[in-house]
Amino acid sequence: MSTNLRWENSLVSRLARESKNQHKSVLLWFTGLSGAGKSTLAHAVEKELFVLGCNTFVFDGDNVRYGLCSDLGFTEKDRTENIRRVGEMAKLFVEAGVIALTAFISPYCTDRERVRQLMPEGDFVEIYCNCSIEECERRDVKGLYKKARQGLIKNFTGISAPYEPPMRPELEINTGALPLEECVGQVIRYLVEQHYVAMKQ
Repeated sequence: MSTNLRWENSLVSRLARESKNQHKSVLLWFTGLSGAGKSTLAHAVEKELFVLGCNTFVFDGDNVRYGLCSDLGFTEKDRTENIRRVGEMAKLFVEAGVIALTAFISPYCTDRERVRQLMPEGDFVEIYCNCSIEECERRDVKGLYKKARQGLIKNFTGISAPYEPPMRPELEINTGALPLEECVGQVIRYLVEQHYVAMKQ
């Protein structure tokens, strides 16, 4: 890192932004296998939060790889760098008073923990989308699992690369069995109970 850099503090504090928004900012980190429903759930939760008047943004794994991380592949090293960039970006959004939602496989515990350590206590909410690999393969609209089993895709999580489930996530949701509405409800209830957001009267 250059020695000529200096961190510039905003004249508008995070607390002031949260007060204006009437909700706390937080990072909701959805993790799970490909096909586990991370993006679907994250976008559905964002829609519900938007109805509640919250300022939100979803960082979707595929979308981020179109731009910010278009130079990265899927080796362990590249996956780690992918998550590092996303974590740093999401941290800035939380500082801006936004509820940031990220939907990434993020297969390694150490990478997810590194993002957690970037954030003040309570700012990182790990949400494990627990879905069996059999169900993920059944849902596989992109045909990725089939290609991975044929050896056409290398370093594919769950087939030729590992996935390390969270040990102590803030939320574990059975996205393999529960309807989407129930999954969304679990996330919203958690956010209300932990006083991140308030339900409209």
